[in-house]
Amino acid sequence: MQPRIDYRKYSQEPLKHLLAIEQYVAQSGLEPKLLHLIKMRASQINGCAYCIDMHSRDLLKGGVAVEKLMLVSAWREAGDIFTDKEKAALHWAEAVTLISESHAPDEAFAAVSAQFQPKEVSDLTLAIGVINAYNRLSIGFRRPPG
Repeated sequence: MQPRIDYRKYSQEPLKHLLAIEQYVAQSGLEPKLLHLIKMRASQINGCAYCIDMHSRDLLKGGVAVEKLMLVSAWREAGDIFTDKEKAALHWAEAVTLISESHAPDEAFAAVSAQFQPKEVSDLTLAIGVINAYNRLSIGFRRPPG
């Protein structure tokens, strides 16, 4: 698969704004490992090899066990490998990523709201929105992993 165009070259100004949101979320108080888990899950759903590769590496560098990393896509069946907070965030990440199918169901919102404060839910949702934007750019322009 060949890269199409280097969107980073042609869209520098709007990418600065996406990065600013990313930086805000990184400093929001949400745990970095949690943010990488939800980015990984959204990227898996979207099939973004570039982002899966990046967030896998970030999770490994952050000390997440390979066994946990391998089970992100099957978190529901992974028993107690994921905390209740991580499960709620992963559920919400799936619901928001698959918004046209799921319409962000009340039960997913209730689960995430039971584990996070309203500001945290908002920040988590911003992070999910941004990774979905990055996924679409990377997939659409065939950005390779690595």
